[in-house]
Amino acid sequence: MRIPRILCAVAATAVLSSCSAAPVSDNAPTSEVPGYLAVADEAVTSGGTLDLQMTVDNGAATGLDPQLADVATSWQLMSLVYETLVTVGPDFSIEPGLAESWDNPSPTEYVFHLRKGVTFSNGRAMTADDVVGSFERLLAGQGVWKTQIGPVEKVSKVDDRTVSVTLSSPYQPFLASLANVPAAVLPIKEIEDGSVDITREMLGTGPFVVKSHRQDVSWQFTRRDGYWAQGKPSADTVNIAIAGQEQARMAALQNGSADLVMLGNVDAPELLNGVRGTAVGTQATTDFYYLMLNSNAPGGKFDDPRVRQAINIAMDRRAIADSALGGLGKPTGVTPAGLPGSCDPAQVPSAKAGLDRARQLLREAGAENLTFELAAYSTAPAPAVAQVIQQNLQRIGITVNIEQLDEGSWSGKVYGEVPATFDAALSWFAGYADAAMVGKWWNPEQAGFNVGFMEPNAELNTAIDKAIATPAGPERDTALQQLCDAVDTDAQMIPLVTRPALIGYRSDALSPTLYATEGYGNVLRGIADFRLLTK
Repeated sequence: MRIPRILCAVAATAVLSSCSAAPVSDNAPTSEVPGYLAVADEAVTSGGTLDLQMTVDNGAATGLDPQLADVATSWQLMSLVYETLVTVGPDFSIEPGLAESWDNPSPTEYVFHLRKGVTFSNGRAMTADDVVGSFERLLAGQGVWKTQIGPVEKVSKVDDRTVSVTLSSPYQPFLASLANVPAAVLPIKEIEDGSVDITREMLGTGPFVVKSHRQDVSWQFTRRDGYWAQGKPSADTVNIAIAGQEQARMAALQNGSADLVMLGNVDAPELLNGVRGTAVGTQATTDFYYLMLNSNAPGGKFDDPRVRQAINIAMDRRAIADSALGGLGKPTGVTPAGLPGSCDPAQVPSAKAGLDRARQLLREAGAENLTFELAAYSTAPAPAVAQVIQQNLQRIGITVNIEQLDEGSWSGKVYGEVPATFDAALSWFAGYADAAMVGKWWNPEQAGFNVGFMEPNAELNTAIDKAIATPAGPERDTALQQLCDAVDTDAQMIPLVTRPALIGYRSDALSPTLYATEGYGNVLRGIADFRLLTK
């Protein structure tokens, strides 16, 4: 099913630029509500069993602890059980969650007023102690998200329903960072007294509880009694099957054994077009593909910034979006396209240079006949993205040999050694809900995962710090553009195009709620509202 798109992707450059985007299918969902791909019909009676299929399970290495969850699949699953102080709306505005309101007395002070009537699934009321303890545990732990919540200096309980947070310096993404699962409010009393081991079991304030789980096979969640949001969740049971094969998920959608499936094939809307009772929605995301160039690569292939800049200049992001992603992605800088305040990728330095400049940089660096290996994982559409990159770089005389690996082997090759020994690798980031957040991963001393292949850049770190500290307005827009320019010039990790999410569902069996654009990779964000048309 990937052959038509791949053939387009590996054609000559002249053909690449003419590849057409995937057509919009007749069965694509539509919604008249701004910001939504679909909105559940509240007139439909509650109840029933929802059957879903996903590609992979959450990371077994970190268990079920949400503070250690660092991939979007984990966030999706855990969001059925765990909740955060705030959430993000369809326009990326910050909305109430477990905090019904908050005050911001100064740029470094936040006071959260907790919602009444919230309990954990064991029946105990959530209090300010749980919020304070969750903050303290996250900051003291090993999870990567403690970097994202910013310079938290002090968290204190004002009373049972009020919590105060003080930052050591202004941090614009603070509220947005609290809207993701790793910042969820945990049952601190039970964790501390040992009655719950949240690495092995899940106990949260959310709409569902775990009935059963077989790693890499299946999950079953059931509706919890006493959930604070009246009338929710709608479904009685949620069954999630882990199905790694795209063909199996598409078949389950076609034969009705699954109500909703996650898809990776960008041709899915076309392939399922006309299949009665199905709909395929393309959810825009702030996630994006990026190219890693190992500055520690054997032989010094990418330690010269001129070589990295030449490669960056040669990236035809529009060709990647059109050919590898069927026109469903967008060119992006490090501030994800689609987020408020994100920079214009057409204005970064590499976009204003041409291929002649790229060839000149290679000559100056003595790298005219450069050859390197590109490690790419095998999950679609990543192989097609790698092939377009290969074609892009042929135009400036660089030979790219693609090494296609399963995701486990790819991860071991890229992250398994420090210093890293791979040449280059293709990956993707979740783009989050604030334009400055993902840029923090360009500081390897904070990110950690890239310390083996990325050298710190003082100028770039300054741009990162400025972007996260500047309040919303024209000055922040300028700071975000400067961040994009600094990342573009450094070119150790090169942003490429946004990564769309394809969601197939049975329109004759399910009425879902789906954002048009998602920031935290959570297709299941509105699952408490999903309505089953057939019970």
